[in-house]
Amino acid sequence: MPQPDLSLVPQQLRKLEQERDSRAIVLAASHLDMELLPALYELCQGIGPVPRLDVVLHGRGGIVNAARRIALLLRQHARHLSFIVPFHCESAATLLAFSADEIIAGDLALFSPIDPQLDGADGGSLSSLDIKRFGDMAQQWFGVDASEARQQSLSLLCGSIFPPSLTAFYRSTLELAQIGEELLAWQLPQATPEARRAIVGQLAGGYHSHNYALTREELASLGLNMTRDAHAERLGWAISTQLQASIGGALRSAPDEPWNDALLASRDGVQLRRQRPGGFAPLWSMEARPAC
Repeated sequence: MPQPDLSLVPQQLRKLEQERDSRAIVLAASHLDMELLPALYELCQGIGPVPRLDVVLHGRGGIVNAARRIALLLRQHARHLSFIVPFHCESAATLLAFSADEIIAGDLALFSPIDPQLDGADGGSLSSLDIKRFGDMAQQWFGVDASEARQQSLSLLCGSIFPPSLTAFYRSTLELAQIGEELLAWQLPQATPEARRAIVGQLAGGYHSHNYALTREELASLGLNMTRDAHAERLGWAISTQLQASIGGALRSAPDEPWNDALLASRDGVQLRRQRPGGFAPLWSMEARPAC
């Protein structure tokens, strides 16, 4: 696969800034985590507090608390925050988007439910809904009485999941709801707490799959502030094509090869975070500066 010309990204961000009278950055990550914060903090410090900040966001998920801290950091540096979403913005990235004053989503923008996930011993994962709906499945599929289904569900679940782990998972669902409502207060300050709670509740428990691909229209119907901007969408997609060819472990040709899992960019250059197999710490490097 030909390597993308990342030196074009600063140029595209500069055009975005000129067209929207803003400062613009790229935040792309396979997995939102706390280790992104120092590099993002330095990038924001270099820009300084600004009236308008546009963030081209590319994310496949991550840690709920990391999404919250990233949101708070960005809000500290901008009076008006916009997320431009050309393509992937799933799970924790969808949660992060709650904190924007507006979400500019392109035609292919992919959002998703935000229900918490529990990693299993076999390498798979369980959604909170997989556990919550266990009793419903027993009742509807096998005709078990509702009260008996609930009793048997708890017994069976505690027999397969360590009870404190199950309790911790329950607490994570409460934490997600709290964080979701906190971040939505930035985007929907005039909405009632009940309205914000209903939006979070639908995205955390209203769909049958964590991978359900939500569109911008579906998020708008829930009450989120989705806007259109043809110039921003066009430039966002041009940046996204380079991100798709740069970020993610699936781009490796072998499992033991290093890979790029995060990218930060401004009009002044592009930084890549490279993950290394074997437990070695990832490394940040400046990979591109504006082309002349």
